[in-house]
Amino acid sequence: MFHLATPAWQIVVRTLAVYAAVLVGLRVMGKRQLGQMNVADLVVILLIANAVQNAMVGPDVSLGGGVVAAVTLLVVNFGLTRFLARNPFAERWVEGTPTLLVKDGAFVVPNLRREGLVPEEVETAIREHGIADVQEVRVAYLEPDGTISVIPSDAKVLRGRRRVRRVRQLRKH
Repeated sequence: MFHLATPAWQIVVRTLAVYAAVLVGLRVMGKRQLGQMNVADLVVILLIANAVQNAMVGPDVSLGGGVVAAVTLLVVNFGLTRFLARNPFAERWVEGTPTLLVKDGAFVVPNLRREGLVPEEVETAIREHGIADVQEVRVAYLEPDGTISVIPSDAKVLRGRRRVRRVRQLRKH
């Protein structure tokens, strides 16, 4: 039960490779996949989880092999989130940037196509924000987490004295 059939270092290397491949794959799929999964997307995620298990631990089916893979994933994810919090360029590359979907009441069609969205999906989000028509929208963005942010045309513009490039709270322990 605890005897590893595959060396621990090999499980770590395999797990790192699978983590990187899945991370890049999800990033390439786009923001829509993260925040607005449909049934087919959920099935793909579940099947990926099952498919990569053997790639991570190889022929090892021991409890120890699973623990080594799980700890590796947790440590890498912890390290990656800390690294991204301190490196804005890497954060933009991994997590993405907002995509403009609506500008001054009109859809930005090339961006909709690139993100795999149809106008009806954006209109639904606009209605969820309490706005009846796309013409009443100043801007709408698809955020990196898959949500759609909407700013109505009649929103008061607040301008500060300074431009803030990035605000992030880091916990120091």
